[in-house]
Amino acid sequence: MPSTVYFIDLRATIKRSLVRKLDELIEAVGLAATVKPGGLTAIKLHFGEKGNTAFIRPVFARRFVEAVKAAGGHPFLTDANTLYVGTRSDAPGHLVTATENGFAYSVVGAPLIIADGLRGHSAVAVPVDLPECKEAWIGAEVVQADSLVSLSHFKGHELAGFGGAIKNLGMGAASRRGKLFMHSNITPSIDPKRCISCGRCIERCPVGAIKFVRRGVDEPAPKGTKNHEVKASKDPAKCIGCGDCILACPKEAIQIGWDAQIPDFLRRMVAYTKGVLAGKQESAVHFSFLTQISPACDCYPFNDAPMVADIGILASTDVVAIDQASVDLVNKAPGLPGTELKHAHAPGEDKFLDIYPKVDWQIQLEYAQEIGLGRRDYNLVKI
Repeated sequence: MPSTVYFIDLRATIKRSLVRKLDELIEAVGLAATVKPGGLTAIKLHFGEKGNTAFIRPVFARRFVEAVKAAGGHPFLTDANTLYVGTRSDAPGHLVTATENGFAYSVVGAPLIIADGLRGHSAVAVPVDLPECKEAWIGAEVVQADSLVSLSHFKGHELAGFGGAIKNLGMGAASRRGKLFMHSNITPSIDPKRCISCGRCIERCPVGAIKFVRRGVDEPAPKGTKNHEVKASKDPAKCIGCGDCILACPKEAIQIGWDAQIPDFLRRMVAYTKGVLAGKQESAVHFSFLTQISPACDCYPFNDAPMVADIGILASTDVVAIDQASVDLVNKAPGLPGTELKHAHAPGEDKFLDIYPKVDWQIQLEYAQEIGLGRRDYNLVKI
């Protein structure tokens, strides 16, 4: 039987504001039934990198906090630390960034707790028993919570094709060890012929794996380059595979083995989603915000123009169905001109494949369904 995905559009009136419609969506999906009275409820969301403005608005987060409290639960907002250089790689910086982005207690009405501790090492090994991994290292505070509310800002993603509920949980709730494992097969290489020596990749690398070298002096000059040219070069032994350098490069000089590495990455991410939801399948609910649908992750200190107009907010107890419905709604929408979209502007064309032609985003949905996380077929119910 198809799963149910509830949907509200963004039309509003003086008697029925978007906030009120969100309350109706929360009630329709049955959030209250997933909350353990007297228990702790983790509200997992992305607080946004400093400089990014596409993340879910704090005023919306507060509605979920109030709904959990009304059901007798004790909510806290949470996310795990990042691998990359930025303002959220440790708990102090993460909390400061979240507060600066509007997620203060006075606004959201709940405490903020970083899921994997001070430096990303507070984790629990959750058995998943899959070919990709036997256990998933998940942020301890998410594992120890009694119930889970997932709030995802739906958008494009350079390694996953799109980022939705599956990525919000599988990657977003993983500890540093878990994130390193998921990225461990990603090995970017730099094409010196395309490199313009701008240094952006060096600035973004969190482990100092990239540096400038003089061709023919520090290392041999490859065919097509000249001796003494200064080009970026990567040390494979230091690289952690986070992929930040790929999007940073303005000339697409940094590439990975898309056909082999991306499928493995996506399956590992899905395996970790299973770890996050272990023991919580009946006590988890998912919401997807199809607003400011930017082409790349909210982890960057900027957000590019949205590729389609704002669509609405979805809710489901099925993590697979909500992502499938989100993809479908975006692809059915007309693409906006003057954005990262190159060709797929017509309704029905694949927006994500247009921007990331080497990333088969369907892999994450196919594998998630295969291992029993949910169903790809769904009924969309408009509230």
